[in-house]
Amino acid sequence: MAYYYCLKHHAVEGDHGCKAADRMGPYETEDEASRALEIAREKTKAWDEDPTWNDDVPEPGSPE
Repeated sequence: MAYYYCLKHHAVEGDHGCKAADRMGPYETEDEASRALEIAREKTKAWDEDPTWNDDVPEPGSPE
């Protein structure tokens, strides 16, 4: 079974819940779904710190 975090109700839902636009997931466990916002923050922070995801990385051969 897949689990989702509902942004509208701030709750974990199963397969049959709110519309997809209001949910994050799927997650493998109910606990993982309950941490959806925390997981998203962690991923965003990692991407922000990853130079391959950072738009400020100079093009190869360009002056820095």
